[in-house]
This record gives sequence, C-alpha cells and structure tokens, in this order.
Amino acid sequence: MLPLELQKLRKFNMIMGALHLIQGIMMIFLATTVIANIANFKPEIIQYYLDFIPGQGLVASSKVLFTLPFGILVACFLLLSAGAHALISIPKKTNAIYNADLAQGINKFRWFEYALSSSVMIVLISTLFGVYDIATLVLIFVVNATMNLFGLVMEQLNAGKAKGKLNWGPFVWGSFAGLAPWFVIILYMSGASSDVVNAVPWFVWAIVITYFIAFNTFPVNMVLQYKRVGKWSNYLYGERTYIVLSLVAKSILAWLVLFGAMQP
Repeated sequence: MLPLELQKLRKFNMIMGALHLIQGIMMIFLATTVIANIANFKPEIIQYYLDFIPGQGLVASSKVLFTLPFGILVACFLLLSAGAHALISIPKKTNAIYNADLAQGINKFRWFEYALSSSVMIVLISTLFGVYDIATLVLIFVVNATMNLFGLVMEQLNAGKAKGKLNWGPFVWGSFAGLAPWFVIILYMSGASSDVVNAVPWFVWAIVITYFIAFNTFPVNMVLQYKRVGKWSNYLYGERTYIVLSLVAKSILAWLVLFGAMQP
C-alpha cells in the first residue's frame, strides 16, 4: 500500500489532470463552433527554397505547405498535460515508476511532457508574431524541447548528491537554449513597422509577458529544490509546486493565446 503522502499526491495529480482536461475540451468547443475568429485563424505555414529561373538564375521562392489549426493546438497544449497527469496517476504500473523516480529526486514524465507542451506553445506564440517559416518553427520546437530535457539531465546527474556537490551544468545550458526562441521572436518584433506594432492588441503583449514570467518560475522552483530551502528540502513539496505552477501558468497562457487568435 502506498504511503499516505504518495496517496495524496496521486489524488492531486488526478484532480489537476481533470482541470487540464476540462479546459482543453472547452477550448476545442470554442475553437470549432462558437467563436468564428478562432476557428478561422489558421496561419499559413511556408517553406522557403531556391528555385532556378532561366535568365535570372537561382532565386528565393516559397510555397504554402499547410494551414496551422491554431485553436486546436492551443487545446492540445492543455490536453498533453491532462494526458501526462493521467499516465502517472491512473495505471498502477506507471504510477509505481513515477513514485520510484520521486524517491530518487527525478520525474522524467514531467520533463517529457514539458518538452512537448511548452514547445507547442512557443511555436503558437511565434506565429502570432509572424514566424511562418516551417524550418524556423521546427528549430524553435526542437530547441525549446531540448531546454526541458536538460532539466531531466539535471535531475539524473544530481540524484542522491549532497547539496555542495551538485552539477549545475545542465541547468546553465538549458537556460541558454531557452533564450534562443525568444531571440527569434524579438527579431521578428523588431522588424515590424511602428504601425504594425501599435496595432498589436494588448493581450498579445500580455501573452509574451505571461509566458516569460510564468515559465521562469519553473527554474526558480528547481533552484529552491536543489538549494533545499525550507519546505523544498522535501522533493515532494517541489513536485507539488511544479504541478500547481503548471496548472496556473498553462491555464492563464492558454486562454490568452486562444483569444490571441482574434488579433487583427
């Protein structure tokens, strides 16, 4: 039988997963039936390539590959989290793996889920600022996923280590990788005319600020865990904090981004 603390954590994961699931279903409903602007907002994703034109030689060309189902992908952002919570709390086998990892100060399920969900979100935010090139979006997705996987490596390298013998390398390099998508977004923002910048709705700027602040609270939580500050000396306290941060940050961000589809 599971210790009481792990029983409570399992129930907590189920509740948080249900809250993510309800919101995800609501967003699919809104994005497909109720709000036409969201349903119709499907940015065209473009591929750039070199083409040969007689008399001109090689010239830069482009073609539309597909339209991005923006509203559906915002819902998927939350549904991925719901699926992860279900995976670690409902099946006994994966719940046992989850608990065994927690005892070592590791949660690989968290980092794999973050690698997928946060990468989907940063891609969606990028499209709101005009990043439609498929190659750039793929790189943004991969670099952001890599940032999160550095978090997993951080936990794996430091499992069971004393406070003074921690290896902070993965944390540093993960933080460095996490800046790359923002550099791309800033490049696109800085290239826009003043008329375009002035026309951007307030909630699009709110998206950027919310994402930047909310998702920077996750590394703060990790630092508090490894510094073993107060209640964070118990790894399970940090785990519950990750879960709360995930729900709050993702919920606020997802709704802002969903209505960001109503931009001019």
